[in-house]
Amino acid sequence: MSSYYFIFFVSVVFNLQTAVESLLCYCDSCSTTNYTCVTDGYCFTSSTLDAKSGQSVKSYRCLEKSVLLPPENPFLCHYANPLNDTFVIECCKSGDMCNVNLNPLLHEKKKEPPWFPGVISNLNAWELALMIACPIAMICCAVVMGFSHLQRRRTLHYHCPENGDAQDGQPILGAYSLRHMIDMTTSGSGSGLPLLVQRSIARQITLDETIGKGRFGEVWRGRWRGENVAVKIFSSREERSWFREAEIYQTVMLRHDNILGFIAADNKDNGTWTQLWLVTDYHENGSLFDFLNRHTVDIPGMIRMALSIATGLAHLHMEIVGTQGKPAIAHRDLKSKNILVKSNGTCAIGDLGLAVRHDVTTDTVDIPLNNRVGTKRYMAPEVLEDSMNMNHFDSFKRGDVYALGLIFWEIARRCNVGGIYDEYQLPFFDLVPSDPTIDEMRRVVCIDKQRPSIPNRWQSCPALQVMSKVMKECWYPLAAARLTALRIKKTLANLSAIEDLKA
Repeated sequence: MSSYYFIFFVSVVFNLQTAVESLLCYCDSCSTTNYTCVTDGYCFTSSTLDAKSGQSVKSYRCLEKSVLLPPENPFLCHYANPLNDTFVIECCKSGDMCNVNLNPLLHEKKKEPPWFPGVISNLNAWELALMIACPIAMICCAVVMGFSHLQRRRTLHYHCPENGDAQDGQPILGAYSLRHMIDMTTSGSGSGLPLLVQRSIARQITLDETIGKGRFGEVWRGRWRGENVAVKIFSSREERSWFREAEIYQTVMLRHDNILGFIAADNKDNGTWTQLWLVTDYHENGSLFDFLNRHTVDIPGMIRMALSIATGLAHLHMEIVGTQGKPAIAHRDLKSKNILVKSNGTCAIGDLGLAVRHDVTTDTVDIPLNNRVGTKRYMAPEVLEDSMNMNHFDSFKRGDVYALGLIFWEIARRCNVGGIYDEYQLPFFDLVPSDPTIDEMRRVVCIDKQRPSIPNRWQSCPALQVMSKVMKECWYPLAAARLTALRIKKTLANLSAIEDLKA
């Protein structure tokens, strides 16, 4: 009976308290009071994002009136809005335990869309890396190209016209000489001036006088900014020769002291026909043929000429391997009229219109498609007999060496030793007419096996004796037995050293 009164008493007290406090709420942390709490304010339910699990955790509590501001519409109950993605709260005071059914939801974060929806998500690591690397590489290339262009412009040294420097509206190519400009713009490659500079120079040249004529056209002495240049003007039917010679001259690494210096190639319309220009260095002594007709040479002069020609031919024949390499080149029309005499007594090989290059990768010879042939008087026996292997590049080099021996003979005849020398003559002058046919040359060289005669006086001079020995080894009927240009160069270099010691 006493226990019944106790329960009745607690119930009354509880009901009185509830009546006073007015609101009974569910409390998940109030285990001692049967998970309930009493408040004069609000019941609430909150949702909090667990940082570790990423899950939403709910809490149920009472909210006292003393902490509410303002009491009738507290700020604490306003967290349930779309910006809350880590904590939200929802309040109620509609009745006891009203917070049991509250379910405040966290706002879900929106994922940032990819650059290309549906594409990047399907890419693997390599494809993604390429997408990033390609734009960077393109930017780097653009920067390098821009820098290179700037460097070229600085190198060419263009400047604005001053004091009437410009002529006919042509751009000014700086205040440099041709030699200086070529040295600057070839970058060591030896392939000549840039095409734009070639055209600028060629269109500013004035022609002064004719200095030679041939089957191809004419050679003029021209002037460019006070400097002499040689202008070879091809006839329209010789367009292939003009194009081929310009192409060969611009071969990488070809520039050499003993190869005629190439300056420019251009075509000019004079109103009646198109002129094909090839501009080269000018040498006032003219060709070796002209020089030997007018002058004799002493022994050092003979050796200097012969050595320089052999050196130029050795450079032509030599293949230079590398990224800036040079193919082996054979001249195919070597003669005294195609060799220029420089002011210092050395020579430079010119007229490369019939030259051929050796392609090492395919082991082929790029024979030019033009109607010209070599000079009959200087043709090797195998060329005259039409027995030369045109697919074997060494065959062309051996033909050059045969012609080189004849040129040495022309020089040696004009060597003045003790006041004795011979008048200038072309090879085989006493055996064939001035313009021999192929058949006449074949009869003399191949059938009769004749060679230019060696004067007896040469045997009394050691230098001429060496020269005559070199000539004979260049003239062998068997092409494979002839000396190479490099071997000839070394022999003459030794002879030059001996003569220098005597002096």
